[in-house]
Amino acid sequence: GKKDKIAADKAAVDAMRTKLNEIEMKGKIVIGEGELDEAPMLFIGENLGTMSGPELDIAVDPLEGTNFAANNLPGALSVISVAEKSNLLSAPETYMDKISANVPSGIIDLDYSIKKNINNLAEFKNKRPDELTACILDRPRHKEIIENLKDLNVNLKLISDGDVSGALLVTHKKHNVDIFLGIGGGPEGVLAASALDSFDCFFQGRFIFDSENDKMRAKKMGIKNFNKKYSLKEIITGDSIFCATGITSGDLVSGINIEDDHFISETLITHKSTGFKSNIKIKQKINGT
Repeated sequence: GKKDKIAADKAAVDAMRTKLNEIEMKGKIVIGEGELDEAPMLFIGENLGTMSGPELDIAVDPLEGTNFAANNLPGALSVISVAEKSNLLSAPETYMDKISANVPSGIIDLDYSIKKNINNLAEFKNKRPDELTACILDRPRHKEIIENLKDLNVNLKLISDGDVSGALLVTHKKHNVDIFLGIGGGPEGVLAASALDSFDCFFQGRFIFDSENDKMRAKKMGIKNFNKKYSLKEIITGDSIFCATGITSGDLVSGINIEDDHFISETLITHKSTGFKSNIKIKQKINGT
């Protein structure tokens, strides 16, 4: 609420990096604040931890919704996903076309038209299209998609930011979102996929490369097919742990609440192999003890 998104992001990065370096692991950032020349900390390729213990890939978004935090608006999160080495797709800092829903494979697809996806989803859920709700980022690039959804009388949940949380609203009926779609950040797509995997949801993503420079950076990360449509299991190839902690209260979790000399946080945690997925609240003294 101090109108300074840069300071808010720095606070999140500093805190997350400090704690990660205390963990007994050989950690490596595969999705972070950017490449080394763009980000002094939590950059892609940075090694973290005590350098003893398991080799882990780490994907982070220390502050999703910097504008939310800076303006004290709902929905700011701190997000992390951890997996064994090579189990997280190393996503370039580029856009990704995405689609997610709590359905089995074959119902919806990035290559289907909006009408076909909605009709298939309505049939699967035994609903009319006007009983469905689609979540999408409120961006000019989505004008045609939004118009198509309106023509089908689909209810809209337009979000200004929060690409990770938007994709996760399909996980539970309490959020009243049936499908998430549209173009957002590629790294955020990988983070969302980590949680969606634990909920057995459907997710697809396809990177969008607007320049030759984007393609060159992607090649360095091992991406050869620039038109590839990634399934969830190709993005998350093994077990993973996902955590999203609320900074300001939103749809997924409550934000930080201060009571006397304690703060109370709420975190959505998922762990694929154990089937664990729950919101956990922690009360901790402000001085950290």
